[in-house]
Amino acid sequence: MERRDWSLEALKRLTYVDSLDEEERAEGLRSWTETYLTTTNITDFELSHEELLKLRELLFKNANFLFTHRENILEQMKSISQMKKFLNK
Repeated sequence: MERRDWSLEALKRLTYVDSLDEEERAEGLRSWTETYLTTTNITDFELSHEELLKLRELLFKNANFLFTHRENILEQMKSISQMKKFLNK
């Protein structure tokens, strides 16, 4: 029962993190991953089939979000670097 409660809490928290704005979402995902995936395996989750499908969907959706978010940050850093070069001339 304890593992089931822990699994439901993880799913609920991931659902909440998924609803946040970009910056908070990225930080929330980092925190969620550290809390729920660094000390346990994904196979340790005790969820129903539907809940596992929802968890899978959220994991893939947020992995794609993090990739896009990373790309956006890199573009912003390039723009800032170009602006610094321009201003230093």
